[in-house]
Amino acid sequence: MSLAQRRILLGVSGGIAAYKACELVRRLREAGAEVRVVMTAGAERFVTATTFQALSGQPVRSSLWDEQAEAAMGHIELARWAERILVAPASADILARLAHGMADDLLSTLCLASAAPLHVAPAMNQQMWANAAVQDNVRTLRARGVQVHGPGSGDQACGEVGDGRMLEAVQLRDALAASFGDGPLRGMRVLVSAGPTFEDIDPVRYLGNRSSGRMGYAVAAAAAAAGAEVCLVSGPVCLEKPVGVARRVDVRSAQQMLDAVLTEAPRSDIYIAAAAVGDYRPRAPAEHKMKKSDGQPLTLELTENPDILSTVAALAHPPFLVGFAAETRDVEAYARGKLERKKLDLIAANQVGVGMGFETEDNALTLIGPESSEKLPRCDKRELAQALIARIAAQFHARRNPPNA
Repeated sequence: MSLAQRRILLGVSGGIAAYKACELVRRLREAGAEVRVVMTAGAERFVTATTFQALSGQPVRSSLWDEQAEAAMGHIELARWAERILVAPASADILARLAHGMADDLLSTLCLASAAPLHVAPAMNQQMWANAAVQDNVRTLRARGVQVHGPGSGDQACGEVGDGRMLEAVQLRDALAASFGDGPLRGMRVLVSAGPTFEDIDPVRYLGNRSSGRMGYAVAAAAAAAGAEVCLVSGPVCLEKPVGVARRVDVRSAQQMLDAVLTEAPRSDIYIAAAAVGDYRPRAPAEHKMKKSDGQPLTLELTENPDILSTVAALAHPPFLVGFAAETRDVEAYARGKLERKKLDLIAANQVGVGMGFETEDNALTLIGPESSEKLPRCDKRELAQALIARIAAQFHARRNPPNA
């Protein structure tokens, strides 16, 4: 994601997640941003200023009482310089001080003295995050327009598991990129469907598939970072709404996904169908839990689910359509057939099975158009999604503004 020549002031507060801020500086600079780092006294207990200076290429500030810098009102100069302020990690302490308007150190003073939009990435123990005082402070900040990113959920340094992890560097980088709204999809409405669909057999069992939703969620995040207003229609997954995505609509079955997509598609410029939609559903789900019957075989009568992509393609004014094809063999041949049969603009084909595609952190795609084919090599799904969105944006604009028009 591009942050070329953008000026980012990164505030690092005290907490073990301060080490993640090093990777964040690297990712921001990699995207073209100019980064200056301000550390609290607590942050200096975890990471040295020398590390951040080496990564940012700029002097690091930590004190309001730096005589050399403050001779020229350095904190005011920094406050005016920043286009965005991101506090990452944002400890419970800095959230409290920001919520109450305190200015007892350089970072909190800068946040009050700057007109730049303020973003915070909370990071703390899961019990601290759940504390009523912390939640009140977060609500106060949100009400004032502060953008709160995360926290994520998972294993924590203290050994506990739950909400409180700082979001990853690429997620925060993409959130900042999206906040400028000047990417290749600026002003566009993008609809993304992701995850599996579940078809109930009875109140306990269902037919489903192994899709984790990671690829679709990465695509939604990348589209938001490219400046689009994104609506994500999601099947049942254990994932949080991606940073920057405007709305998430949760569904369970293929019919529910179709209904949600048809509500959004007429007002969307692009529809990216990354969901793994079940082809079949039980014709008549049982009202009560089905019981075993002394070793007798069970027969389920299945009926076809609606074809979401074909239905959208048949609209009077369909959006730019991007499909996905997950195949175990003859990937390109099957994908091209699907492209033509469903009248798609592009299709992203990928091999699944044997450690590929489902339930993995990485993937590889072959992007196929009516007259083109390009392989996107295996890499982390977030990076792959960024490459995919770049190609989709280029194809979309080329279709809207052909060279000979």
